[in-house]
Amino acid sequence: MTAQALLLWDGECNFCRRSVEWAERRDEGHAFRAIPYQQAPSPPMTPELRVACARAVHVLTPDGEVLRAGRACLWVLQRIGYPVLARVFALPPLVWVVEVGYWLVARNRGFASRVLFRRGAER
Repeated sequence: MTAQALLLWDGECNFCRRSVEWAERRDEGHAFRAIPYQQAPSPPMTPELRVACARAVHVLTPDGEVLRAGRACLWVLQRIGYPVLARVFALPPLVWVVEVGYWLVARNRGFASRVLFRRGAER
């Protein structure tokens, strides 16, 4: 098995939790290990990374690359079965649209969670 990336997400956010659970169910190749940034060990967690993770999801790849926000989401999508979609949306100007979309959703997570994960779908 190859080294796993580390997916750092906001463990206090229902939208984030549901999104990570969705991705984990599709991660047949075990490409990443998801952990709430609030529980991440040091290292790799640093004070600077903790501040950044409070604002956006991060992926720390096995080769040391740090991806955040939309690009981190595209990395995950590529590895869970959507490689063509991820590669296309990683190209400019589409990657800029992905980043804007990420920030819109991130700033409205409560609303997005209510719309996408209605009460009837709660466990």
